[in-house]
Amino acid sequence: MEEWHPGSFTKNFSWGSSDRGLKQLHEIIRLGFDNTLVDTPRATFRERIAESGRPDYIPLNFFLLNSIKHGVDFVVVDELVFQAINFRHSASFDKLALHAFNLSSVGIWKGAKPYQSRPALWAKHYVQDRVATDFGWAAKFITANDIENFVLNDSRYHAKTARKLATNLNYLYKLGRLSEFRSKKAERWWLSALFLTIDRASADLLARGEIPNSSRYPEYAIRYGFHSLSGPRSIEKDLAAHHFVQLYDACGGATRFSEEATIERQRIKLPELNHFANNPEPVGVFHSSNPSARNAIPRACAMLAKYLAGFEVIDIEDLDNFDVSSFVKEKVQNTLSDLKNRGVKPSMSADDLLKLTRGE
Repeated sequence: MEEWHPGSFTKNFSWGSSDRGLKQLHEIIRLGFDNTLVDTPRATFRERIAESGRPDYIPLNFFLLNSIKHGVDFVVVDELVFQAINFRHSASFDKLALHAFNLSSVGIWKGAKPYQSRPALWAKHYVQDRVATDFGWAAKFITANDIENFVLNDSRYHAKTARKLATNLNYLYKLGRLSEFRSKKAERWWLSALFLTIDRASADLLARGEIPNSSRYPEYAIRYGFHSLSGPRSIEKDLAAHHFVQLYDACGGATRFSEEATIERQRIKLPELNHFANNPEPVGVFHSSNPSARNAIPRACAMLAKYLAGFEVIDIEDLDNFDVSSFVKEKVQNTLSDLKNRGVKPSMSADDLLKLTRGE
């Protein structure tokens, strides 16, 4: 049976004013990883944070991914770290970070108690059972009192009080913009949250000595509560998730940030691969079925995204301001030109087609 422990979340992390969102977490990630996408010893991460005078227990124990490699504790690069290192603090980051918290899957480190790998199950179930199910994602109904009653009335909660946990969590949901999770569009943070969910699920499997199976990535996302934690489902989201899971697989899954995986990619004989791999900046991608659903991936994955997953690749500067209408028009024109060059002609006139649609 699950055990819910408040842990160090009851301590005051001093996030700052609500208009700053989770900027302090964004800054701590950059500082702890020294602005690199390299797995970092947990001790080194803590030393870097200590020099800033900031506490490290909330980021390390509730948001980031931990792992033990060759007997050493590491903080691992995943989608949350990738977005923090490559992009300035934004509302998109806040929502992705809050999703990481709600997932409540932070890996393992030496000396940690078993329940610490799932440190915020009380938050995960509150979102799934109250916010998603009872409130229909209407965050206006969330209160500290409601959170406190929810956890105290569940036998899985192991603590005598919950007031400090409730007030801290209520404030965190404001900082992380839980009220904006209601969108039915496949927004950029939501696509990152999909990658992050499978990253964390894969890490849990590896910690148990199991190898993640790429054919089961959609199953992992469901098992870890992706759809029930990231807002209401929609046809647009489901279609985007299908294509982006294929992209995740093409990019190497959770290994897409590792140096070894990059070297392996360079052995694949794909056009322009070396050009993309030699530039450290990420690239923007989208599937032609929905150009509005766009996100960033490591540049070394660009040609894999294009040739193995059928994605379009764009410069990172165009990620947020891509002209979707111009792209669609160009695609239609290219298709018509291709049909014309192949000698394909319509078998009926425009009037005949109009009559057919009218049922005449």
